[in-house]
Amino acid sequence: MATDVETRVRSARRVGILTGAGISTDSGIPDFRGPNGVWTRSPDATRLFDYDTYMSEPDVRREVWRMRRDNPAWEATPNAAHRAIADMDAAGRLSGLVTQNIDGLHQAAGMPAERVIEVHGTLHWVLCMACGLRTPTRDVLPRLDSEPDPACPECGGIQKVDTISFGQTLKTHVLEAAAMAAAECDVFLAIGTTLTVNPAAGLCDVAMDHGADLIVVNADPTPYDDRAVAVIRDPIVEAVPALLRANEG
Repeated sequence: MATDVETRVRSARRVGILTGAGISTDSGIPDFRGPNGVWTRSPDATRLFDYDTYMSEPDVRREVWRMRRDNPAWEATPNAAHRAIADMDAAGRLSGLVTQNIDGLHQAAGMPAERVIEVHGTLHWVLCMACGLRTPTRDVLPRLDSEPDPACPECGGIQKVDTISFGQTLKTHVLEAAAMAAAECDVFLAIGTTLTVNPAAGLCDVAMDHGADLIVVNADPTPYDDRAVAVIRDPIVEAVPALLRANEG
């Protein structure tokens, strides 16, 4: 028998979803702010994610490129939560999927790329900051042994993985798509996110302002827990498939 929260999801006409780093930890990708997070273990690592520092310091760029090459996302595979979300989208029940993650695991699970709203960009593409050339990251990484700070092959400009760093402006059309996904749902699921980083966290407000019920699935407390109709602390790889399975039948 479905629980009350599963029944709420089942009865929703459209479901909006926001995912954060917590959904990918069971795929072997560490989060940032958790007990074993990247920034928890190495607070100084935050400087590697600063746009001005990256653009002005070649040594930082070289370190960032090494970090990108060693990112566990290259070997990671989607887990049960990613697959459950992809299945729900295939059934036509999602108003949209917004992710703070750059790992591409939603797409690897079967979500069409155009259906994944990546508010913080993607690890899988490289952007030239001078001429705008976009190149698959996998084509750039083999150059690192001979060129640890690989320049744009077209203009010689600085290249950067197409993610949003501190100090960069988020893309307007991406934020508009994210807001629309939140505004057009009856239930909004916030999965594996601390809900402390805006504008992503503010999507909860957009959804609730338009009458949606908020459900938080996260191991640790969030600022939105007291406004959610349900807060689920169970492991994400168990909780999300159980919730979305309520849409079967």
